[in-house]
Amino acid sequence: MRKTLATFRTLAAGALALAVVAGPAPLAQAVGEGPNYDGNGQITTSKLATYDQMVSFLKDQDARQSAMELEVIGQTVKGRDIHLVKYISDPAKPTILYLTQQHGNEQLTTEGALEFVKHLGTGKSEDILDGVNILIVPMLNADGAMGDVNFPLDDYLATGDRNMTRYNAEEVDLNRDHVDKVQPETQALHNNVMRKYTVDYMIDLHHQGTRSERDGKLVSGSILYPTTPNADPAVVEKSKQLGAVVFNNVDSTGWGHLGKYVGGSAETISRNGIAVEYDIATLLFEMRGMSDHYADGVALGLRSNGYLIQQTVTTLTATAAAIADGSIADADTSFWDSLATQTSRPGEEADGE
Repeated sequence: MRKTLATFRTLAAGALALAVVAGPAPLAQAVGEGPNYDGNGQITTSKLATYDQMVSFLKDQDARQSAMELEVIGQTVKGRDIHLVKYISDPAKPTILYLTQQHGNEQLTTEGALEFVKHLGTGKSEDILDGVNILIVPMLNADGAMGDVNFPLDDYLATGDRNMTRYNAEEVDLNRDHVDKVQPETQALHNNVMRKYTVDYMIDLHHQGTRSERDGKLVSGSILYPTTPNADPAVVEKSKQLGAVVFNNVDSTGWGHLGKYVGGSAETISRNGIAVEYDIATLLFEMRGMSDHYADGVALGLRSNGYLIQQTVTTLTATAAAIADGSIADADTSFWDSLATQTSRPGEEADGE
């Protein structure tokens, strides 16, 4: 099994972006230094999959892949179906959930998740699916991703067919709604995923601003485990192991450079609240740069799309493989003791987590 899983990791690491994305391939020197919104790169949504393109892709993969099942878990404020991609062959196996785009202007993680789905449909994925159940919620905040909201987006930077916002249609941050669960998107996630399936691990994939650095070099992303004091220490340790797998597989690439995220302890945030409510190991991964924003220095030029999409694919592939072959149990978490917390260069105005 390990040989096949290693082959699958190699396949994922060499993949290009989705056809519907048509993004550039990652560059060897891409480390955190991709174009900012300063004349070096264009901020546009024209190369990003629309909601309808995503749904079409998922339905096509569902028809092609016998191991995959596509489920609608609810609707957004504006009535868009929220989809769950499922690879479940045995409920007794460990299960990992990948959650993307709680914030609608953070889409490259969704693009990477869709590429990962495509990989799971190849013959190289047979052994990985033998060892782990995989759940994926792509584009939880579809209204924000499509700019179909009940507030103006006139000051947002991106060109293209739409603007994209952090908030849902009611101008609510979904990643501050994991206690009260007021919004339909959050209700769908909790009622029809967290309470329906036995999930062991979750990675919540986001984007941060462009000017965070570690050891004097801009980061390609940052990671963090649950930091609420109410989280079970055993859950926190499993979360740190999940982070170790991510760090070891991304930071070693030559184009990846990760820092420790600066995050709070509020349980309204999924990283904390889900860990406490369901005893699930959770990890936050913040990719560098957003797809759209109203603040200069936060959105990132499209020439960085390729390596950030690949960073997502690498993250999903490595963690699924480590859970499938059991090697996650041996992951060394001591690196967290020396991993520097990222700091911000002047001009950073990003919304957090």
